[in-house]
Amino acid sequence: MARFIKHVGKHGDRKVAVIFRQIPGDEHLCLVVYTEVLNSNIHDPLIACIESAPAQATENLADALNRAYTKDGQVILQMLHREGMLKRVQTEQIMMTPAPNQKIKLSELNTILNEMSKGEEAVRKLAEIDASRGLQDPKDVAKRMRGESTVNIPPQKKVAGNELLGDVDLASNLRAQAIRMSNEAKGLMAEAERLLKEATQMDPVAAQKPKKAAAKKATPAPVEAPAPAKKPARTKKAAVAG
Repeated sequence: MARFIKHVGKHGDRKVAVIFRQIPGDEHLCLVVYTEVLNSNIHDPLIACIESAPAQATENLADALNRAYTKDGQVILQMLHREGMLKRVQTEQIMMTPAPNQKIKLSELNTILNEMSKGEEAVRKLAEIDASRGLQDPKDVAKRMRGESTVNIPPQKKVAGNELLGDVDLASNLRAQAIRMSNEAKGLMAEAERLLKEATQMDPVAAQKPKKAAAKKATPAPVEAPAPAKKPARTKKAAVAG
C-alpha cells in the first residue's frame, strides 16, 4: 500500500508543497512553494521534513518548516521567504496528491476540514459527497490530512495574484504557531499531572515513602578558657631581703 503523505500536490503540471492551506483573511488563497525549482540545499531537507512525523501530524506545513533547517543550517521557512519562493495561489487550482491514486482539490479539502472541525454532524455530511467525480473518498482523505489543533489567526491584508508573503503576514503566522505550541505545552503539563495522580492511586506505597531526614550537624562543645596561673606566695625571708 502506498504511503499517505500530507502537504503535497500539483499546480497544473508543477509539483508544489502547500505551506499554508488557507491564508487568513484570504481563505480562497493558499501559500505554496514549487519544489522542482529548489536547489539541493533547500529541496532535500524540505522533502525530508514533509515526510517526517511532526510534519505529518500538523495542520500546516509551515509549523514543521519553522523548526527544520537547510543543509547550511538556516531555518527552511525563513529561507523560502527571503528567497521569494513562497507564492499565493488559488486553492481551486491546487490538486492535492497524498498518494499515487488519490487526489482532491485543496478548495474542497479545506471545506471538508473546516466542517469537520465543527463537529460530528459535518463528518456525516461527507458520506453524501459524490464519488463518481473520479476522486477518492473525501472523508478518508480529510481524516488523514487533518491536523491535531487549530488556531484563530488574525486577518491579514489582501494581496491579489501570486505574491510573496509579506513580513507582517509571516510574523503573524509565526506568532500564531507560538501560541499554539504554548497551549499544547500547557496541555502536556496537565496530562503529566493527571498521570502522576493515577500512578499514585495505583501504587500508593511508593508515593508515601518517607523522605530521608537530613543529618543533624553536631554542635561542638564550648571550649573553656584556661584558669590564670597563681603567683607564688612571697616568704618572710624574701621580704626582709628585699
